[in-house]
Amino acid sequence: PPPFSGVWMGDSKLCAIGVHCGNHITSHGLALNCCTDLTWFDHIVPCGLEGKGVTSLSHELGQHVAVSHVLEPFLDSFQEVFDCTLVSSEGPG
Repeated sequence: PPPFSGVWMGDSKLCAIGVHCGNHITSHGLALNCCTDLTWFDHIVPCGLEGKGVTSLSHELGQHVAVSHVLEPFLDSFQEVFDCTLVSSEGPG
């Protein structure tokens, strides 16, 4: 919900999206909680948002969801939504 970025399930963040600019460098990232051990978040204020929580696909669906299960559909959707072609950095070179 505005003004909070990311993907939310109620008051719990499922996916964090961030951009950082500094020293003439722009960095961006995305974190999708698939089967994350959520107890680690008990010791911090996630994303600096008081009163908000963190969740995972596994927690929300009530079954284990591995990164390998969501990676291909996620990347396919990303390419469709952002009208782009992703290029792997793995391989020769």
